[in-house]
Amino acid sequence: MFNSRKQKRILVVRTDRVGDVCYITPALRELRRTFPDSYIATLTNPNTSNLIKNNPNVDAIIIDNLAKDKFWKVVKELRKHRFTHALLMQPTERAAYQLFFAGIPYRVGIGRKFYEVITFMHSVSRNKFIPLRHEADYCMDMARKIGVTTNNIKLEIFLSDEERKEAKDFFAKRDVSESDLKVFFHFGSLGSAPHWNEEKYFSLVQKFCSTFSDKPYKIILTAKEMSPEFRLKIAQLYNTRIHDISNELYDLRDLIKYTSQADLFFAPSTGPLHIADALNIKCVGLYCHRYASRPQIHGILNDRSIHLEVSEEYCNKNCSADKEKCAIQTGLSEEDVLEAFQKLLLIK
Repeated sequence: MFNSRKQKRILVVRTDRVGDVCYITPALRELRRTFPDSYIATLTNPNTSNLIKNNPNVDAIIIDNLAKDKFWKVVKELRKHRFTHALLMQPTERAAYQLFFAGIPYRVGIGRKFYEVITFMHSVSRNKFIPLRHEADYCMDMARKIGVTTNNIKLEIFLSDEERKEAKDFFAKRDVSESDLKVFFHFGSLGSAPHWNEEKYFSLVQKFCSTFSDKPYKIILTAKEMSPEFRLKIAQLYNTRIHDISNELYDLRDLIKYTSQADLFFAPSTGPLHIADALNIKCVGLYCHRYASRPQIHGILNDRSIHLEVSEEYCNKNCSADKEKCAIQTGLSEEDVLEAFQKLLLIK
């Protein structure tokens, strides 16, 4: 299959969303542990490359902006690294052809897509998601294909000491101290997962302020997709303990840096939630019972967090049969979130 004595030069490919790229970080760690002398690189899009920055398990970060006219430029770049192995973590036709034309001898993909067959790609099956496992575990299957043996799928993101200092200074300038209870709310998912409407999110903020009025809390809002109307309603609460920093996040690395300072983090199942998970922050995640959105496949993996999932009974009664109509709006309450926060505050 391959010469285990020759240095492995491994490319891990995932060019889709933020949360999905978080899911490859366990495989990067376990590849390094299994093959300590190997050369390991990633191929991501420009935005998600920020998730790999400072990762000690990675020797090189290669970027594909997915533009049609940059296809061959990426192929040329891949050739320079003389990869022996490539792991295509998500079926992607563009990347499959790039790996083929880059001349990488041992390439692994998922399933048997036509473009995988005609490029002679080795295959890992997800067995129609039976039994249902976490996406990070499915990604790890690709690493297992070339010799990794592990069940450790803990996510991880790495920050430099300088970045952590920058984050502390950022909040200190906004009168947010290290002793404050810093509660991050990310209201939105950019269409990647079911979530509440802004009216309910606003109600959650109000109820949080009332419930935790005796705590030295600071609320941090991070979602760029918050509407101007929602921002105005928040501003009209005239609560100096609420800070909207969404317009001060100039790239994904800023979100990562500032999230590292959170004590609690709330979001629907979306990229920022998985960033907080990878930073080992206490999280409360909002989940639909819909098969592709459940915690079993996209849940928080650190053991300091809580999944809030619409019950199967409620989903069967109130969601459409094809699950396109989701009842997450009424299937979970603001009180569910506040109760979860109370439980997490008891965890050291």
